[in-house]
Amino acid sequence: MTRKAGFAPVVDANTQLLILGSLPGDASLKAGQYYGHPRNAFWRLIGDVVGRDLAALPYEDRLTALKAAGVGLWDVIASAERPGSLDAAIRSPEAADLRGLVAELPKLRAVAFNGGKAARLGRAVLAGATGVTLIDLPSSSPAHARPLAEKAAAWAVLARWVG
Repeated sequence: MTRKAGFAPVVDANTQLLILGSLPGDASLKAGQYYGHPRNAFWRLIGDVVGRDLAALPYEDRLTALKAAGVGLWDVIASAERPGSLDAAIRSPEAADLRGLVAELPKLRAVAFNGGKAARLGRAVLAGATGVTLIDLPSSSPAHARPLAEKAAAWAVLARWVG
């Protein structure tokens, strides 16, 4: 089985909130973009948090807008074996260097986990990280069948950490 690898982190020195997924799905890997599946609600959810329609912007502009709001992106898994895109199918995961990244972000105040798999793996690595609030979010994935309004209500808590 082929290993799938994630993307580089999208952060800068002003990152206050870091959102961590598990590992990009096939549509995202093919597009070369975080949350590239057209049915993934991530860009709508985080757009509501930062007060901009990010889903309507070209990808690079989305990333620029996130950075301007103090929001960074990465994944808890650097690479893994996985047929398809479901988190449940992930095998032999190699952890991303979350502690290393967190140590490089001087303004970081919170880390949010996009989905249960990201939360389980990320919390295990970041347990005891001082001064950083850890937040579990419902997954933005279309495979996580909850109404968008319910997801948006849970994601709204992130506004507190947006610059």
